[in-house]
Formats: sequence, structure tokens, C-alpha cells
Amino acid sequence: MATTFTIRDVSRRSGLSEPTLRYYEDVGLIGPVERDESSGHRRYRAEDLDMLDMLSCLRAVGVGIEDMRTYMANRARGRAAAAEQRDLLLRHAERVERELAAQRARLTYLKEKAAMWDARDRGDDAAEAEATRRVKAAAGRLEVER
Repeated sequence: MATTFTIRDVSRRSGLSEPTLRYYEDVGLIGPVERDESSGHRRYRAEDLDMLDMLSCLRAVGVGIEDMRTYMANRARGRAAAAEQRDLLLRHAERVERELAAQRARLTYLKEKAAMWDARDRGDDAAEAEATRRVKAAAGRLEVER
């Protein structure tokens, strides 16, 4: 008999909560998951774990449910869907690149602002003026959320 895993086991292994695992089954990302005949509890197979690891990774990089569905459907189609898979993943890679650029701009602003206050603390008016100029430039690169 093949080894099976409880929802608790799978949650611990995958990092996905038990409610998330149930939700993924409800929305068709996985499963249907086999049930124990006597208790009715979910019993996951090794193949389910592999799929959940993949979904966990997609979730970790910010892929939403609809794109996960698309990914899973394309995965089942294999090579015929390779270009679609590539494009879906590259779209998310571009989103992550934009997020990284925004984070770099925030980091630069914080460091420049700290440098301005450091110069003020030291009483270095010239360094404070230069740091203030850099703060203004950095502030112009921030994406302000409204």
C-alpha cells in the first residue's frame, strides 16, 4: 500500500495551513484528495505533496489563485502549453522586478534621510545640505501609495 499523509502532515511539510489546503481542493487546484474509508479524513499521496510544493512556491512568489489555476491547467497540457507557462512566469518575474525597484527606492530614501540626520547631529552644515539634496532626489523616485 502506498504511503499517505494526513492534512496535518501535509501542512507541516508544505508550510500551507490546513484551511489553505482545503481551499485549494475546493477551488480545484488539487484533488480531489482521497479520503480514508473509515474516518473520511483526507489522505494525501506523494504526488499530491509534489503538487503542493509547487503551489506553495507559486504562492510564495505572489502568484494568485487564477494564475495558479492557469499554471496547473497548462502543466497538464505539457509541451503544448510551454509558451503560455513561460509567459505567465515572466509576467510575474516582471512584477517582482517592479517590486524590487520600488523597495530599492525606499531603501535609498531611508539611507539618505538617515545620512541627513547624521550630518545634522554632527553639526556639518555642508554635509547636511548635500544629504538634503539627495533626500529630495530619492523622494522623487518613491512610488507613493494613495
